[in-house]
Amino acid sequence: MSPRLMKALINGLLIGAAAVALFPLLWMLSVSFMAPGEASALPPSLLPKHSSWANYRELFVHAGMGRYLLNSLLVAGAITALSLVFNLMAGYAFAKLRFAGRERLFQALLGALVIPAQVAMLPLFLLLKYIGLINSYAGVVVPAMATVFGIFLVRQYTRSIPDELLEAARIDGAGEWRIFAQIVLPLLKPIVVTLAIFTFLAAWNDFMWPLIVLTGQEHYTLPIGLASLAREHAQDSELMMAGSVVTVLPVLLLFLAMQRYYLQGLLLGSVKG
Repeated sequence: MSPRLMKALINGLLIGAAAVALFPLLWMLSVSFMAPGEASALPPSLLPKHSSWANYRELFVHAGMGRYLLNSLLVAGAITALSLVFNLMAGYAFAKLRFAGRERLFQALLGALVIPAQVAMLPLFLLLKYIGLINSYAGVVVPAMATVFGIFLVRQYTRSIPDELLEAARIDGAGEWRIFAQIVLPLLKPIVVTLAIFTFLAAWNDFMWPLIVLTGQEHYTLPIGLASLAREHAQDSELMMAGSVVTVLPVLLLFLAMQRYYLQGLLLGSVKG
């Protein structure tokens, strides 16, 4: 087989795989503009006969989707900001600072990765209930302020920073906070972007923990609001697809805009150190 034919075959397979992956998303977008009942017709329509924004108006005017969207932005933004602060500091400490029990503590953190998150939900819920954080945004944000994965990712990347650079700064009289803020953080830019995107996506799409903690409808995030809407409009496929578009589109656009930095940070974090 000639190289040109091989290249055409590979490109054709890639295009076909991309089409298969994108078709559900494009059809979801198309259905969101259809009139009620149009998507349930047989055979189903691929494109709306008469495009309309009625489903989106229904979501934001009567279904409270605007409040759910703001709640998700608030929760995901707070989790991302706080997670960056704590994960970056902890990852740097495990990589470059010497203190008693550092390696054993880090090994214990890695061991926690094998414990399913569902196992810790009940004791965590009881703890938050004891300190009065149930049905509040803090109840969702506080448990996500630091993650083992985030600490591990930052630690592995920070180990690639030469110790000589930090020692030279200490000799010049710089304190640890100044070293961290002015020397280490600029060098961690790729992993900061990666961790920020990863954390924001995870917080935005999280369903189980906010469902457990947030009992008041006024605090619902988009995934919970969409599930609540599905119970009331189970047969209204067009409205549900519009809600799915509102939920998926912001993070999809964010990932597409930042995917280069995201993949670069993951690859650098995996090979350095």
